[in-house]
Amino acid sequence: MRLFADSASDLPKQFFDDNNVALFPLRVHIGDEEYEDILTIHSSKIYDAIRSGGQPKTSQVSPEDMQKAFQQLAKDGEEGFYVAFSSELSGTYSTAVMIANQVREDYPDLKLTILDSKAASLGYGLLVKRAVELRDAGEPLDAIIANVEKLADNLQSIFTVEDLDYMAKGGRISKGSAFVGGLLNIKPLLNVENGKLVPIEKLRGRKKVLKRMIELMEERGNDLDKQHIAISHADDLDFANQLKDEIESRFKPQSVEVHMVGSVIGSHTGPGTLALFFFESYV
Repeated sequence: MRLFADSASDLPKQFFDDNNVALFPLRVHIGDEEYEDILTIHSSKIYDAIRSGGQPKTSQVSPEDMQKAFQQLAKDGEEGFYVAFSSELSGTYSTAVMIANQVREDYPDLKLTILDSKAASLGYGLLVKRAVELRDAGEPLDAIIANVEKLADNLQSIFTVEDLDYMAKGGRISKGSAFVGGLLNIKPLLNVENGKLVPIEKLRGRKKVLKRMIELMEERGNDLDKQHIAISHADDLDFANQLKDEIESRFKPQSVEVHMVGSVIGSHTGPGTLALFFFESYV
């Protein structure tokens, strides 16, 4: 069985190499330069560009890359499972479905399932890691798909950004939803609902943001001591580690992993983002 995921999962390149997961990189554009997320650019370059007044752009996975991978899957007669970036945040999922249907015209026996993760960053990454865990345990493809789909429906993604204007400019939220209070040290708190980014609260200062994240985790999460928690940050490791320390002290989860927000996601959220991912119920 062959697993596919794209770079919006914000998992490090080493993870894909070590776990035999095929990587589809989304693309990032800074001025006239184009980069492949994870492969040819580090997200710190994105944050430096934004701080300098630049506005990086992003684009989907190359359709040609998908077509080659899906054709090879069909030729090899293997089963495939692609856990894809939220369809509400990118056209990558829709493009993958279209390409798979085109490949089936020549290879009608193509065995490929493409799942809309309805997630981004390390929340999406947790779903990919679960698929790897089940594959390595010898579970059949149907069982893996069913489990990952249930987890996707249970995923909680709670995050804060320094300035919602970054996401409004990138079209990831409506301009009417972009409430910003930088001069007053007001931090927006958001979550992901059915794959969409939704502002939910405004809080004054980082301490209150961290406190509220922990409260929401306690309200919404079950069996947190059995879970693997993920935190992603946009060039603010100290902020992320504060949250990590509080979670480990309070809930005693199996693990808490911390990674930097990748270039594609970071192009839309900007520097200073902090995101927390856990499950309502770990199935």
